[in-house]
Amino acid sequence: MKQTAFITGATSGIGKATAEIFAKNNIRLILCGRRADRLQELKIKLSKQTEVTTLKFDVSKRKEVEHALKSLPKNFKQIDVLINNAGNAHGLSPIQEGNLDDWDAMLDINVKGLLYVSKAIIPQMIDRNSGFIVNIGSTAGKEVYPKGNVYCASKFAVNALNKSMRLDLNQHHIRVAGIHPGLVETEFSNVRFKGDKERAKKVYTGYKALQAEDIADIIYFVITRPYHVNIEDLVVYPTAQASATILNKT
Repeated sequence: MKQTAFITGATSGIGKATAEIFAKNNIRLILCGRRADRLQELKIKLSKQTEVTTLKFDVSKRKEVEHALKSLPKNFKQIDVLINNAGNAHGLSPIQEGNLDDWDAMLDINVKGLLYVSKAIIPQMIDRNSGFIVNIGSTAGKEVYPKGNVYCASKFAVNALNKSMRLDLNQHHIRVAGIHPGLVETEFSNVRFKGDKERAKKVYTGYKALQAEDIADIIYFVITRPYHVNIEDLVVYPTAQASATILNKT
């Protein structure tokens, strides 16, 4: 039976790469993001391979999340797989110099956004006694690093919520998995450094970073295991990275 996947943060990076591999494997797609033009481009491209609908909303806005879910076409309303991918990092400063707006943005999207979307979708999974939730965390949710403070805190929260979901939803046969990548070469650093492309580029020079497609392959592998198998917590680094602070650059 054809599955339907709901992907947040689908317009770039890991979300986009995941949408592409899902489409190749005939998974029906609900693509979510804040950039209408990118959503439309992706819909046109992937509709050649599978059924696609898009939802333009901000995961950090509770009313927008609720409205978006209610607006889904009938044949997309049963969601089998939720990929909680939307997230961001803003700034890289010692905590005493942190920008409050940056803190709000990270906590609103990385934590509250994940909660709002999950809360809207979990009830239907409980009703069917089946479903799969994949939460995209970060190695920053396993190990703090200098100047990471609030971003790390938000990803530690994702890690805790992932574990809590698995405990609470176990009785309903819902699988829950957390995937925690290290350095992935996406728009992440460009956003963190507020459009400073040169500074962002330096993050990925001197070694081979993970690519969005690497994580998408892992996500697809995780969701396609037999139903009695749940890969509950997976950490992945590029070979050059040993920890949050140890990176072998040439």
